Parts: sequence; structure tokens; C-alpha cells
Amino acid sequence: MNIINHIGKNVRIGRNVKIWHFTYIGDNTVIGDNTKIGSLVHIDYNVKIGRNCMIEGMVYIPPYTIIEDDVFIGPGVIFTNDPYPPSKKLVGTIVRRGAVIGAGAVIAPGIEVGEEAVIGMGSVVTKDVPPKTVYFGNPARARYTLKEYLEKRRRWEETS
Repeated sequence: MNIINHIGKNVRIGRNVKIWHFTYIGDNTVIGDNTKIGSLVHIDYNVKIGRNCMIEGMVYIPPYTIIEDDVFIGPGVIFTNDPYPPSKKLVGTIVRRGAVIGAGAVIAPGIEVGEEAVIGMGSVVTKDVPPKTVYFGNPARARYTLKEYLEKRRRWEETS
């Protein structure tokens, strides 16, 4: 089966990386081992993605974005990198280790998503998200701690 993908120049792809259909990966991008990238994902140039990440379908990752290890990015997430479009000056976003970003979230330019932070689906993130904090809404704001989130998830998974 021929999967139509475009992979740019000087791209480094780690071991056991899975890239699904119709995905674009721009020049000078690095993708770590064991990462999965869904269909219709656009990863622009000069992006760094860590190990063991899961990037669901239809995600846009612009230039200069850094995604550390063990990050989950839900479908349809949009990262931005231009605070005053169209500008000649771009700024990247950093997503720290173990963060989770829910479906359809929009992340403003220059944002740092803290380690093990969680961003709820459909959120519009306009400020840095502290580590181990759950943010959601429009604009997104702190709603509860990671500990509270993990307890809610545990209870959800236990119900039939």
C-alpha cells in the first residue's frame, strides 16, 4: 500500500515511528523513537518531537515547536507561532514531558505547557500552563490539579 506522505530534507526519524496517511513533515524536523503520528498531520520545518509521543490526526505543528517525550496531542489540535500575523518574526511553543492536550485545543504562540499538564478539549490557551495543572475553557484557566484529574479518570475507567 502506498501511503502518500511528504517528508522534507534533513528530517531525522527515530526507531519504530509510525506515520499514518497523508502526513507532511517539513525540513530539519526531528522525531523521537516510538512516536505515532496520525493521518493528515502537518508538521512544519524545524520542529522537535520527543520519544513515545502520540499525535492524533489533523494536528498542525508550526515551525519552532518543541514537544518533549511522552506527550499526547488529541485530534485537531492547532499550535500557532505568529502573535501578529502575518509577521516575519515567529516564536515556538514548548510542550513539556508527559503533557496531554485534548482534541481541538488551540495553543497561542510562545506558550509553555508544563510537565504533565492537561489541557481540555476545545480550549483556547493564551497563557503558560503550569506543570501538573488541568486547564480548560476559552480562555483556558486552571480548573484542578493533576492529582484530582487522575482520580476523576480512575473513577471514570472503573465504571461500566
